Amino acid sequence: MRRPFALLAGALLVGALAAPVSAADGDKSFTIEDPRITESSGLAASRQHPGVYWTHNDSDDGPYLYAVDSSTGKTVARLTLTGIGTPRDVEAISIGPGNRIYVGDIGDNLGGTWPYVWIYELPEPKELKNATVRATQYVVTYSDGARDAESLLVHPKTGRVYIIDKKEDGGHLYEAPAKLSASGKNVFRPVAPIELWATDAALSPDGERLAVRGYFGGIDYDWNGGVPERIGRLDVPLQRQGESVTFSADGSKLMYGTEGAGSEVRAEDAPGAEDASKSPSGGGSSAGSDEGGDAGMSGSVKVGAVAVAAVFLALFGLGRLRRRR
Repeated sequence: MRRPFALLAGALLVGALAAPVSAADGDKSFTIEDPRITESSGLAASRQHPGVYWTHNDSDDGPYLYAVDSSTGKTVARLTLTGIGTPRDVEAISIGPGNRIYVGDIGDNLGGTWPYVWIYELPEPKELKNATVRATQYVVTYSDGARDAESLLVHPKTGRVYIIDKKEDGGHLYEAPAKLSASGKNVFRPVAPIELWATDAALSPDGERLAVRGYFGGIDYDWNGGVPERIGRLDVPLQRQGESVTFSADGSKLMYGTEGAGSEVRAEDAPGAEDASKSPSGGGSSAGSDEGGDAGMSGSVKVGAVAVAAVFLALFGLGRLRRRR
């Protein structure tokens, strides 16, 4: 994927500002320990295996998925996918009805010029162990032309698949046909604007809330039958490169992931969670202050974000962020 240059400055502050990583039972922060996972770019909470999160590398790794036990941070299974081509830029993962895993090979390192991208679908194994699993490959195009994307979501009730494209000035939610076809192209069509440079998104387990994250913030939406309505900001932690988000299996937390060796997954109260308003620091959704798109941090994280911005502006001026190959 392409990264904003300003993240180099942000990385300098993360170690000092990040909260300690705690032992996890499925809805607490943890660190991914597997040295093979260096570019964790998607995250999905298993409903079949409590406390397990599925992830994958961004590119140059092969057709692999990793099941990580959040109580230890260790990989408990690696799946090798067959029945597909060579992955190009795998950016997202989601779990739909019937414990079906969907993998989004939807990034476009050519800046949105590939004529098609792919989605892979496979059953989540009932037993967690290293295995080879045959997947179904779907060819995906967009009704309004090629684009880069890093966000894939599957509605937990209907099974319909959605993509959010990644554009610096905000993108759109794209809707798939009601049923994906393995024999032809699947044309995704824009249905609603998304006011964020999105690096990932997730639907709540009940399908009522949509969380979209960017590098430095996120937005909470009411799903509203597939035409999302903005509610407010998300409390997104400052991470060295904010890449992924998923709801915990019970919907009480949002789990935020980042790339890099030994990457952290940070847990924050999900919008509307019962205990969100009880946080002594006023955590939870900050819908009362709904200005701007790629923001929404609290406490020391907010201070860190300001510091990052100051460093960036001092070093690089006020020009727009640019992404590198």
